[in-house]
Amino acid sequence: MIEPHAPAPPGTAPPRGGCARLPVRPGTGRFLVLAGVFVCAACGLVYELELVALASYLIGDSVTQASVVLSVMVFAMGIGSLVAKRLRPLAAAGFGAVEAVLALVGGCSALALYAVFAWTGDWGGMWANGPRCLLVAFSLTIGLLIGAEVPLLMELIQRIRRQDAGGAVADLFAADYVGALVGGLAFPFLLLPLLGQLTATLITGAVNAVAGGALVLGLFRGDLTRRARWLLVIANITVLGVLAAAAVLVDDFERAARYAVYGRDVRVALQTDVQEVVITGGTHGRPLDLFLDGRLRVSGRDERRYHEALVHPAMSGEHTRVLILGGGDGLAAREVLRYPGVHRVDVVEVDAGVVRLARRDPPLAKLNSHAYDDPRVHVMTGDAFRRLRAAPPATYDVVISDLPDPGITASTKLYSQEFYGLARRALTPRGRLAVHAGPVSSRPRLFWTVDTTLRAAGLRTAPYCVRGRDSGFAPGPDRSAAPTRAPHDWGFILAGRGERPALRLGAGEGAPRLGTLTQEGLAADAGVAEGTRVGGLGVSTLVHPRY
Repeated sequence: MIEPHAPAPPGTAPPRGGCARLPVRPGTGRFLVLAGVFVCAACGLVYELELVALASYLIGDSVTQASVVLSVMVFAMGIGSLVAKRLRPLAAAGFGAVEAVLALVGGCSALALYAVFAWTGDWGGMWANGPRCLLVAFSLTIGLLIGAEVPLLMELIQRIRRQDAGGAVADLFAADYVGALVGGLAFPFLLLPLLGQLTATLITGAVNAVAGGALVLGLFRGDLTRRARWLLVIANITVLGVLAAAAVLVDDFERAARYAVYGRDVRVALQTDVQEVVITGGTHGRPLDLFLDGRLRVSGRDERRYHEALVHPAMSGEHTRVLILGGGDGLAAREVLRYPGVHRVDVVEVDAGVVRLARRDPPLAKLNSHAYDDPRVHVMTGDAFRRLRAAPPATYDVVISDLPDPGITASTKLYSQEFYGLARRALTPRGRLAVHAGPVSSRPRLFWTVDTTLRAAGLRTAPYCVRGRDSGFAPGPDRSAAPTRAPHDWGFILAGRGERPALRLGAGEGAPRLGTLTQEGLAADAGVAEGTRVGGLGVSTLVHPRY
């Protein structure tokens, strides 16, 4: 007679390959594990997307930041899977610990990244690359923890009911990929617009901690010793407490970080459907500054120099119908409306929130001379590329491209050969296109790439620049609070369909009197720009951007 096995003492883990003692039926237990996989996968992808979004906003160039996050994270997931093989005998305890750490690290990643950018961004030296280093560190850590989930979950699902390895992997990955789909869709359409970047990540971390802790403590508590159960409970309560405290204080944190970045003169701070908009100053004699996604777009100290240089050379000639691409702040429209011969001004702005501010914010409306109250101005909200595709041929005498720096990934298509080809089609035979092409002195290759691309689109070009701008926040592709990084000029290109347009200012009756731009200064600055010419540059297209 074979002696029956003595029952194992409570808290003793079953031998490898044995079935776990579950408080539910195996079918229900298997479903709960796959549900846990689903939730954890959704949380993992939210962490990943949050790092990409926040790094693109804080550091710049979304393509580079996305590549860094994705490549480092995928690499780390492979390493994490290998390391977690050693934890398979303690799969339940290991998975619970991994999820607690992942919830804490992932949930706090956005706060930490924002804090380093805000409080160390102007230190210089070794701190200049602090946000980039932290981005890599979080990508690596989160990737390691996500990778560690797979072998542990594989062990747990096999402990419930033995099945062939292929079937178990298929079930596990199906739940994982569906969860990733839900997380990927929830982030841009639900979490980000409703909660914002910081709160969304904190809540995701809390969901991650609850899902991981509930799965292990509720389903596999028999695999844990009493001490392990209490340690896991304490760890999860601590993680949830930290995340809850951070969520309660997140508004104060964000306000303090905003002051650290912009100074204490912040008057307007809002998140539109497109970007973060911050306005500082504009009252009590303080100059108004407008920041879009952290980049200075309007400086009350010298915006007139920029807008006079952008608009007035293009207005020398026929200017009955004018199209402004970008320029939702109304400042380019202000300059255009100074010409009595203008009959219609179409402004195409992607962000309706900026237009609303330009209409309703008293200091900004005063700065743009209430341009949007003029009946000649017609605003169209949407993508400039799409608007140009829909514009009938030979519609406009002047097209003014007042768009963000070409080095910003989101702007790349608006500086492409295809875009300029559409602008050329929209111009009358003697029409003119004025393009803001980035700084000449600090990024000459970028500036002359714009010139090369314009010429490839069949336009004749006249490059020029305006020097002497105030230092401040960098308006280019890299966000920085360091004033020394700000370029000290603006580069522009005037282009025409026929012969090379002449760089001249309007004269005679009806021509506005300019405050910062003269014919002699314009000619001198054109010579300065020509002296920086870089040859042999490629044309930037939609499928092969050069910026």
